[in-house]
Amino acid sequence: MRTRLSSVLPKLALAPSFALVLLCVYGFILFTLYLSFTASKMLPVYDWLGFDNYVTLFRLPAWGVALTNLAIFGSLYIAGCILVGATLAIFLDQRVRAEGALRAVYLYPLALSFIVTGTAWKWLLDPGVGFEQIVHAAGWDTFAFGWIKDRQMAIYTVVIAGIWQTSGFVMALFLAGLRGIPDEIVKAAQIDGATGLTLYRHVILPQLRPTLLSAVVILTHMAIKSYDLIIALTGGGPGRATELPATFMYSYTFTRNQMGVGASSAVVMLLTIAAVIVPYLYSELRERPHAR
Repeated sequence: MRTRLSSVLPKLALAPSFALVLLCVYGFILFTLYLSFTASKMLPVYDWLGFDNYVTLFRLPAWGVALTNLAIFGSLYIAGCILVGATLAIFLDQRVRAEGALRAVYLYPLALSFIVTGTAWKWLLDPGVGFEQIVHAAGWDTFAFGWIKDRQMAIYTVVIAGIWQTSGFVMALFLAGLRGIPDEIVKAAQIDGATGLTLYRHVILPQLRPTLLSAVVILTHMAIKSYDLIIALTGGGPGRATELPATFMYSYTFTRNQMGVGASSAVVMLLTIAAVIVPYLYSELRERPHAR
């Protein structure tokens, strides 16, 4: 009886949470998928349209702009986070003084929400009250930094804020990977004459490929679903200069009353994320039996 209770009670304790996840996550994913094939406008309707919403979606210039912005933001965001995070991890791996305090400083931005980050960077980049005004007060009257108001440069302000927010997380991933490399490998390479950049380039960094892959997958997921940072920092503007698929989806679903088109954009985003995550999970699960 005790054995049965010990096996049943954990399942009973997890059952409500499992049911909520099943309904509120996977249930609404299926509902969104269904809505993407209907003529839903302000409210859900169930008139079947087939793939008409998807055809309309990819004919919209705004969706093309959102995809272009995502390509720019995603590539620079991922590359910047990995470069800054790996550099910070290598610096901390030198056993510097006050390493714990520095780790806390680098990880602090991750504790903030993207809304707070976007609002803070909006003030900082505003030409009237932010960095430009501070430089003017210091005596450099000709200095100008109005990227946040420039249609061509506004997307790069989002990249800057995103890298500042997330590079500490990437640093933690790479630092854990660095500390997980066996000392025997490093010592053997040093005995063979590898030092400095040569040691990191040919010995240490190749050992971090699994960490790099994990970072790319996580950052890709975060880039595709980026919404709150954009809303707080630029609101998608000026014009559509910083609109991403997530802001497009919200706009067409709840502002323009085109729920079917908005649902189809959400499905495209989900499929894009799945195209990145599913192969990664498959490779991880396939390697585990060999590891055993």
